[in-house]
Amino acid sequence: MKWILTALMLALPLIISACAAPPTPEPPEPDQPTKAVTEPPPSATATEEPTATPTEPPTPTATATQSLTVTPTPLPGETRTDEFGIEQVWVPAGTFMMGTDEVDIDALLAQDPPSWMHDAFSSEKPAHEVTLTSGYWIDAYEVTNRAFQAFVDAGGYEDQSHWSENGWAWLGRQDAKKLPAFCAENSPDKPRVCVTWYEAQAYAAWRGGRLPTEAEWEFAARGPESLIYPWGNEWDAARANVVDSDGLVKGGSYPDGVSWVGAYDMAGNAMEWVSDWLSSTYYGKSPLENPTGPEDGRIKVEKGGWWGSNPFAARSAYRHFEDPPIYQDHHIGFRIVTP
Repeated sequence: MKWILTALMLALPLIISACAAPPTPEPPEPDQPTKAVTEPPPSATATEEPTATPTEPPTPTATATQSLTVTPTPLPGETRTDEFGIEQVWVPAGTFMMGTDEVDIDALLAQDPPSWMHDAFSSEKPAHEVTLTSGYWIDAYEVTNRAFQAFVDAGGYEDQSHWSENGWAWLGRQDAKKLPAFCAENSPDKPRVCVTWYEAQAYAAWRGGRLPTEAEWEFAARGPESLIYPWGNEWDAARANVVDSDGLVKGGSYPDGVSWVGAYDMAGNAMEWVSDWLSSTYYGKSPLENPTGPEDGRIKVEKGGWWGSNPFAARSAYRHFEDPPIYQDHHIGFRIVTP
């Protein structure tokens, strides 16, 4: 028993020391290294500046540029064939002396013209300057029987859209089956005559044109030099179907009588309807630009003389004076203008 007590006494300090010493940490597992975690010191939260995102420059886009088509102005006398197969010549804008002055009227009277022409001469006074501000296409030849028949075959006498109000009213009083009136001068290449002013107007509308004004017709015949005849200032019977003629001829049969722009038969063959009403006093108050004649009237102007007439009537300034728009005969034809 004694030795047990002695052993306990010796072991007691060791036991007390073991209880007081801190535990020794176990070494870490070799495949799991310990990472030291360091807490960052508290700091103000920085506001992150927005970063500008670089913008790609826009890709150039081809812009369609509308190109303007410039149509050159035709030259005086330039020709074209319209959609109906009709040859036309270009008359440019221009200025000329329209009518006849007092001195020239006296000279005409001194040549002993037929007495029925004296009053017609008076309506040509005074000579006055006229300017046409726009050019136009005019038929190179008088409208032929062939060309007019195309209007008939297309139902021109049945389609009111081609007719003026007064023209349609006139047509309503006719037997349309007998129109156009029969004319002995019915060769396809001869001028279409025996048509009233209303029929000529309707044909012009069907072709997209109109009858020329008296000023347009006269300028196409006389030109800026205001010639007495289409070819010059001296009468020449060999240049026109006028004196001692017994009927119409094919259009263009007198090439030496062509006007300055290339219009044929503006003296003789058929006399021609124009759009103006006739007034013997209109020239005294006519506008300087683009005259169109009186607003109304009873007689329509006819220009250019006719087969079997005389050199006085074949002058380009002559104004025939007796026929209303419902009249027709085998002396009167027409040509048209288009823009």
